[in-house]
Order: sequence, then C-alpha cells, then structure tokens
Amino acid sequence: MHAFQTFPIEQFDMNPFTKIGKEWALVTAGDKNKCNTMTVSWGGVGVLWGKNVVYIFIRDSRYTKEFIDNGEFFSLSFLSEEHRASLQYCGAHSGRTDNDKWANAGLTPEFRHSIPYPDEANLVMLCRKMARIPITEDTFLDPQIMERWYADHDMHEMYVGEIIEVMAR
Repeated sequence: MHAFQTFPIEQFDMNPFTKIGKEWALVTAGDKNKCNTMTVSWGGVGVLWGKNVVYIFIRDSRYTKEFIDNGEFFSLSFLSEEHRASLQYCGAHSGRTDNDKWANAGLTPEFRHSIPYPDEANLVMLCRKMARIPITEDTFLDPQIMERWYADHDMHEMYVGEIIEVMAR
C-alpha cells in the first residue's frame, strides 16, 4: 500500500481538460467483496448544489455502471504516465468477462472509507453519488452528437458526485 495524504480541497489545483480529457482517469466502484474500475475521459469538476463535485459519463453497457448504480460511493483516480498501459487496458477490457482485470491491468485495489481505488494512483477523489442523469436523444440540441457518438444507441448517464476527500502523494 502506498502512502497517501489527504489534501485540502481549497488547495486543489488541476487542469481538467488535461487531467481528464488527455491523461484520462479511472472510475472505480463496488466494495471489498467485488469492485470494478474503468477508464474515463469525459467529465469534469466544479461546484453544483453548493458542493464541490465531479461529473462523469458512463455508457449503459459498461460493467462498472452496475457497481456505481448499486452503491453510494465511487472514486475518480489519476495515474502517472508510467501507468498509461493500465489505463488503456481498463478502457478496452470488461470486468464482466475478465475475472482478473485488476491484475491484468497491473493494478491493485485499495480502500478508504470502504471506497475502492487503484493503489497505483497519484491523485484520488473519493465521491458520494448525488445524481444520475440519463442522456437521451431528445436532450441534444445539435443533431450531430447523436450521429457521431451514439449511432449504436449505447447512451451515457451522467453521474454527479460530491468530492468528500482528496488524496494525493
């Protein structure tokens, strides 16, 4: 287990366009009996409903979505470039069919407040789920979004999570 320090959110400074959009992140949910992680590259951080939040998008078909839907918490974790292959693996392989996805990705599940996250991360946001918002075709004002991103109708749901703790090393 690597040593993490809690980090005051008031001192938190990151570029979400780089961290999420280019470097990617892992969203992890479940419990000590069973958890899953997947790569995300769509989302953000901000303030909503008077809380510091993250928002992420997960397709209906993703296995991790079942864990998020069935639990109260999830984590959003960032890894250094040396773990790029792990991020790629978690984006291309499902825990539904890969019984040892964590090990095959070169990752180790760890827990804080019973919330799973990869021990190899260098920045972890522990989050309490606040909202789940379906993305539906009728919400798009730009018809090209449906054509480009959802031709197969495998839609996303947006999850908003209150950041309850930030850990860094």
